[in-house]
This record gives sequence, structure tokens and C-alpha cells, in this order.
Amino acid sequence: MKKLLRKVHSHFYRYGVAFFYFLLWPFLYYFSRKPERYGSMNVFRRIWGLCSSSMAGIFYRFQFEQPLDWSKTYIICSNHTSNLDITAMSILVKSNFCFIGKEELLKNLVTKIFFKTIDIPVNRDSKMSSFRAFKSAAERLQQGMSMVIFPEGKIPDDYPPRLHEFKNGPFRLAIEHKVPIIPVTSLNTWKVLWDTGLELGSRPGICDVYVHKPIETANLTVDDADALRDEVYALINRKFESYAN
Repeated sequence: MKKLLRKVHSHFYRYGVAFFYFLLWPFLYYFSRKPERYGSMNVFRRIWGLCSSSMAGIFYRFQFEQPLDWSKTYIICSNHTSNLDITAMSILVKSNFCFIGKEELLKNLVTKIFFKTIDIPVNRDSKMSSFRAFKSAAERLQQGMSMVIFPEGKIPDDYPPRLHEFKNGPFRLAIEHKVPIIPVTSLNTWKVLWDTGLELGSRPGICDVYVHKPIETANLTVDDADALRDEVYALINRKFESYAN
């Protein structure tokens, strides 16, 4: 019975996502027509995420290691165990931002409008695609736009989830452009909805997200990229495992 209820809730949540997407689509379409309007897409992305989650009884609670100055540009790096992580990051970031995500999101009904405009798609198996994505990311950072990256590259298949190896790209990017990194630990979104929710369903609940203090990169060189990656990995993994235990 519990599994059945979780399945029903998962369908209810997805229908809510679709409902609010189509409700807000005229606004998203209008703001997607010109690059100077892209920033407003993030406003409606937050509204969309808040409304669809709240309707399903899913809420987000953020704990900050220290207050953040959202007038600065950041690269936000989070672990990834649930589709809810995307909503959580959209709510967290209070400035203009974009996601870097897998190329398949260009084919998804509710994400393609973002990945054809404000967000950056990448095929990690293609060096040319990775180069184009890296170049686009550099341009966004130079424009003062923050960036959200899940450095694991995808939601891993493990259940219960564990933190997988981080890609190096976000850390080289942060160092080359002297942009601070904000590590973020998504503590329990997977308990509310793991992955897409199709396999195990979902439930109402509060998603706890821990926001670590920014790590400055101004004095680092590209030779420090691996060490920076390992430092961010260790911070997120320690926090994630301490919550699980």
C-alpha cells in the first residue's frame, strides 16, 4: 500500500509540474524570444518550481554556513540524487543564473525551452560539444551570470545514493575566471523523490539543503583544479554522509 501511495503521489507531482508549466508557458515563451529577457525566465522558473512542489506537499529548507552576497557571480556545485535538486537550486540562487545539463534535456518537453535559450546543453561524450559548452559558460560568467552545475554529471543509479566522482570542468572554469565556488549538499531530496520518481514514487516532505560557504579561487591556478575538485567533493560527501548516519 505504501509503495502504491508513493506512486500515486509521484504521478500527482508530475501532473503538477506539467500543469504549472503550461500555465506559465506564455510568459516563458515571451521571455525566451530575446537574450535580454532571459533573466526573467529564472523568475518564472522559481515560481514554477515552488508552485508544483507546494501543491504536492514538497517544501525546501536551506541552511547557510554563512550569509551569501548574491550580487557576486558564483559557480554552484551540488550533489545530485533527485529531480527536486533542480527546483531546489532554482529557489536557492537569488541572482541571474543558468544550468549546465545533459544534451538530452533539449528533447524534454518542459526543459527544452530553457536549454535552447538560457541554459547550456552538453554532450559529455563529444569533445566538440564540451568545448562549445565551456565557451558558452565562460561568456555567461563574463556577463555576471552565476552557474549551477552538478559535477557528478548525472543522477547515479545507486540506491541509497552515494556521492560519485566529480568531473573536472566546473573547477577549471571557476579558476580560469576567478569565480568563487559554492558547494551545496542536497541532504535528503532523494528520500522525498529519488531520481525521477518513476521507480520508487515520491511523498510529501521537507527537502533539506545545506549551503557551504564560498570557496575563493582568485589565488589559484589551473594546476590547482584537481585539488579544488577534491576539496569540494570532500565537503559535500562529509556533510551528506553525516546526515545519512
